[in-house]
Amino acid sequence: MGAFFQKEIETMPRRQLQELQLENLKWAVKHCYENIKFYHDRLDAAGVTPEKIKTLSDLQYIPFTTKADIRDQYPFGLFAVPMRQIVRLHASSGTTGKPTVVGYTRKDLDTWSDLVARILVAGGATQDDIANISFGYGLFTGALGLHGGLEKLGATVVPSSSGNTQKQLMLMKDFGVTALIATPSYAMYMAETAQELGYKKEDFSLRLAFLGSEGCTPELREKIEEAWGIFVTDNYGMSELMGPGVSGECQYRQGLHFAEDHFIPEIIDPDTLQQKAPGETGELVITTITKEGFPMLRYRTKDITRLNYEPCPCGRTHVRMDKVKGRSDDMLKIRGVNVFPSQIESVLMPIQQISANYQLVLRRENYTDTLQVNVELNDASLLERYAELEKLQNTVHNQLKTVLGIESKVLLVEPKSLERFAGKAKRIVDLREEKEEPKK
Repeated sequence: MGAFFQKEIETMPRRQLQELQLENLKWAVKHCYENIKFYHDRLDAAGVTPEKIKTLSDLQYIPFTTKADIRDQYPFGLFAVPMRQIVRLHASSGTTGKPTVVGYTRKDLDTWSDLVARILVAGGATQDDIANISFGYGLFTGALGLHGGLEKLGATVVPSSSGNTQKQLMLMKDFGVTALIATPSYAMYMAETAQELGYKKEDFSLRLAFLGSEGCTPELREKIEEAWGIFVTDNYGMSELMGPGVSGECQYRQGLHFAEDHFIPEIIDPDTLQQKAPGETGELVITTITKEGFPMLRYRTKDITRLNYEPCPCGRTHVRMDKVKGRSDDMLKIRGVNVFPSQIESVLMPIQQISANYQLVLRRENYTDTLQVNVELNDASLLERYAELEKLQNTVHNQLKTVLGIESKVLLVEPKSLERFAGKAKRIVDLREEKEEPKK
């Protein structure tokens, strides 16, 4: 069954776990109410004062928090402690406006590294591992979050950051690196570069990869595992909640185990905002129940997933979430049909003749949205074998139509012709000039 990092907590009976959650929830609501004006006013307006939290089901009466709320309180309006108690700041990229700024107390940082260590152990890591972190260091929470967890576990950390791929590969070989921390797209790019440079799988000591920061379909994971000869697990988190460490897969890979002693997850209907029944798919909402510096009550993640409360073969009792299907705000609406990029990826990845790199181009032609899927070939010579090329193009087109329910144009392009990314891959190019239908 593998080693546990915190067996007493991670295998806690459900009733006992819920009692702990309720105790922590009461503290969190009181902490927010007494120390953050935004939450004091929001809770008062909803008639939900701390003493009214009697059961876990009372969570449903607490108003939601959104990313817009965080930006409106920029930079420190949602901090619950004085700045002298904040020992680190992180922030999102802020590509759509002001960044979301988060702060950590010393206790928060200790909790964070503890929870990251949990998911590392669940995925098979030990203190004997040498881990190469290929996330970019900086305000992004991924690199320092995994760094802290690996050190808490006792593993050796190689803080390579992103980019300079050739040097990273050399060091990974020379240092005997056994675990890779990266985005799925960069892990795939590193494997391609290693092959181009003449490396073989056997030149590396890699056995594990902990991938995050962007979605990874089972089909892409299989390609990465095959390219490196490793075992890959997925983990989940976001800066607004803490960073990585909110949930992660165990070695059975039957969902991502939540740290329920620190977070309470819910699933809601993103349109009606009503809670959905256990096992139903919807938008993930998370409440932090132990954070001191930057607590969040019912934060709308926009991620679409499902919660599974059935026991896991590994023995852990905390609820598991499915791999995120997509984000409600990343969902593409094309001619009235909802399309998630992950659906397209699941079609493309199993096809042997094409690479793991693709691009989705949206246009508006004659008042109608169109989707073009650009896909890299693995073998450039196929571009000269027109019959085979046409057959492959039709195969991709027909499979996409079956899965998506809409027509799309498929363009097969030369190997290595699409942009690579060291961080999150930017797959979508939206060239639609008009976001709404023209007025009649």
